[in-house]
Amino acid sequence: MRLLLVEDDVMVASGIKLGLTNAGYTVDWVGSAERAEQALEGESFDLAIVDIGLPGVDGLELTRRLRTRGLTMPVLILTARDALHDRVQGLDLGADDYMLKPFELPELLARLRALLRRSQAATSAVLAFGPLEMDTALRRVQLGGKPMELGPREWTVLEYLLMQAPKPAAKDKLLAALTGWDKEITPNAIEVYVSRLRAKLEPAGVLLRSIRGFGYRLELAAPADHGAGL
Repeated sequence: MRLLLVEDDVMVASGIKLGLTNAGYTVDWVGSAERAEQALEGESFDLAIVDIGLPGVDGLELTRRLRTRGLTMPVLILTARDALHDRVQGLDLGADDYMLKPFELPELLARLRALLRRSQAATSAVLAFGPLEMDTALRRVQLGGKPMELGPREWTVLEYLLMQAPKPAAKDKLLAALTGWDKEITPNAIEVYVSRLRAKLEPAGVLLRSIRGFGYRLELAAPADHGAGL
């Protein structure tokens, strides 16, 4: 999942970005509302974390502008302000959640997971598809009841596929989830991670189908195909 962090305090932003990156997210950071708007002109993000106390245009106004433009991605507001008025105003302007500074990283991660599940119409931290189960809270995947080892980018691809299943996942969305401004991954590189996942999933009857010109979709093998080892 690709996140946009809008925070003007370099030390705070660095700490948040490090924690989120270690948790498996792709994080792009900007220090102002103006730069956030520029980033959103041509980039796709799954969620935005916005500090209220930004220089110039503040986080509340940025949130209002995002909603006015029709952007529906979840917005989590961060602030040191503890006034009820600020919390109410932020939610009324279109924010989905609100966290006061200072905060603990585990709570931030839990809130992000909840917002991302809600945006994908998922109700549980456990994403399941046939014999495949991914626990996004415990960072654990099981296939047929057995642990499944995944690299960081394999995890990102599989999580996105599970979020979309049984609908297909667009290749450009997968690419956006894998890479940020400080990394370069070519569209063809996604094939590497898809191939690795296929090798792990298909023996258990979970297929990863390519959809020409669009992307990929998880499917369950027919009993005859599964029995044949496809």
